Amino acid sequence: MQVKNSSQRPAVDSVERALDQVGDRWTFLILREAFFGERRFDAFRANIGAAPNILTDRLKKLVAYGIFDKVQYGSHSNRFEYRLTEKGLDLYPHIVFLMRWGDRWLSDENGPPLTLIHRQCRSPLKPELKCDTCGEPVSARDVDWLTAGED
Repeated sequence: MQVKNSSQRPAVDSVERALDQVGDRWTFLILREAFFGERRFDAFRANIGAAPNILTDRLKKLVAYGIFDKVQYGSHSNRFEYRLTEKGLDLYPHIVFLMRWGDRWLSDENGPPLTLIHRQCRSPLKPELKCDTCGEPVSARDVDWLTAGED
């Protein structure tokens, strides 16, 4: 298999499609908070510092894209919480890998500000991209690609 050159790539790929839905700072911060267990507008606002109109806009889009479900809480309340859908939960590894990159390249002399701990074995989590078939770690230098329909 040969690596294709950039002129042969599709005009729109899955990276571009994904960025259309989750590709801005506020959206990533909302997702981070959701993975920390936050569900309510006021908690998102307090933790990320977004203006109410920006937060409202991003939450509406995340609901429209099927990343969050908007659920009323309290029987007589006009208040809602935002729960990650399966599509939203599937973004977790991407948030963790972005965090890992930030830990490696942007940490200060105190090291990473947060350590993720695996609940099952209580060890620090050091996520790594691995091949599904052989289990070997994979980097950008280890990957070729094909466009849809190629064998």
